[in-house]
Amino acid sequence: MSWWDDVFHRALVAAVLVGLLAGLIGVPVVLRRLSFFTMAMSHATFPGVVAASILGVNIYLGGAVAGLFVAVGVAALSRARGQDAATATGVVLAAGFALGVGLVATQNGFSRDLSSFLVGSILTVSTGDLLVTAAVLVLVGLVAAVGARSLLFVGFDRVGARAAGHRPWLVDLLLLVGIELVIVAVVPVVGTILTLALVVAPAAAGRAWSDRVGVVTGLAMAFGGLSGVVGLLVSSAYDVAAGASITLAATAILILSLLGGGWLGPVLRRRAGTASAPVPYG
Repeated sequence: MSWWDDVFHRALVAAVLVGLLAGLIGVPVVLRRLSFFTMAMSHATFPGVVAASILGVNIYLGGAVAGLFVAVGVAALSRARGQDAATATGVVLAAGFALGVGLVATQNGFSRDLSSFLVGSILTVSTGDLLVTAAVLVLVGLVAAVGARSLLFVGFDRVGARAAGHRPWLVDLLLLVGIELVIVAVVPVVGTILTLALVVAPAAAGRAWSDRVGVVTGLAMAFGGLSGVVGLLVSSAYDVAAGASITLAATAILILSLLGGGWLGPVLRRRAGTASAPVPYG
């Protein structure tokens, strides 16, 4: 048996890829204060994944379609008179998750697969899953690298960005599509419930150490990959759910970063010459 044929080895690669991907997209999510929207997207992906599994089609396709409906639904409800985006997001989140639970209830014997959709099943990832995750990582990385200036400008000053020739609506669309792609790629590993923590925690941990977006992004990806590896090793050693272990590892890294970054962060910023002009994260 080759190295690649071992289930644990494939899971290890998946954990690293997912951690890198979640850390990469987590920075603009934290920067733009989109954590609640990301949670809605991840929860509302649940019915799409369940429906795809019932119909026997690719779960990535089902999750992506569900995410598209979520984005459109939030946009439509937030434009209604007297409503705001937060209210619309909360309604769509609850409705989407309820729909997924309802779909599960219609299938006899299907409830045993519910946990794999909610908290992931990293030991069952296939080579195809890894290829999809790697492709999403490359695609999101390229878009982030090429559009870094536009993402930053629009995130801080939409009016100024529009005056400078940027297109805020296009930047927003690319960001939302990127978030949905990452969610769909992450779901098989950590599930719909735990996705938010893996996306936000590494980015928030990186923010504790630096004010530079580039540095924060690098740290977020490193922390995300580390969370995946540590979580999987703990899961293997103590026979606990891998998705939960990975999420707890990311949370632990965040707590340690907040404690250590609060003490060492200002020192590192002064040495880097960034203390006088910090990046105004939201």
